[in-house]
Amino acid sequence: MEGELINKVSESALVTLNLEDYYPKEAVAVFDLKDYLFMGLILKEKDFREALKNLDLAPFTGKAVAVTCSADAVIPMWAYMLVAGYMQPVATEVVFGNEEETKKQLLLKNISTLTVSDFADKRIVIKGCGDLPIGEAAYLQATKLLRPVAKSIMYGEPCSTVPIFKRK
Repeated sequence: MEGELINKVSESALVTLNLEDYYPKEAVAVFDLKDYLFMGLILKEKDFREALKNLDLAPFTGKAVAVTCSADAVIPMWAYMLVAGYMQPVATEVVFGNEEETKKQLLLKNISTLTVSDFADKRIVIKGCGDLPIGEAAYLQATKLLRPVAKSIMYGEPCSTVPIFKRK
């Protein structure tokens, strides 16, 4: 039929990967070591251990825990290890960083679970626009994982893409 409209996008065999699907869904609770500093500067081991023993873990249960120190203080490495020891049994994840950094690390972890064989010899569009703060590291991670198996990788939307990689 002359003048018939053909949707070339739907017929193109492109596979769209939306990184928002890998955005962490679990809640993040922040554990800030600044709350345990003597005079806002010093972490006293005995006091810190006692505080952790008496800590109500309910606010951290079933959540990803972001362990950080928002004060400008020198925190010994063992303090982070001690916090991880208390949080790990109740938290879904224990991550060093603030809430935003924790979500970024969880996103990267989720992307690393991609079954790359599902994308073998496919033309992939990694979706570019969305509502969630995906960030550069996630796009880089997805590209690194998919490049060895993909026929091609593009960025954007199926109707308007930027070529990233094409196997020769």
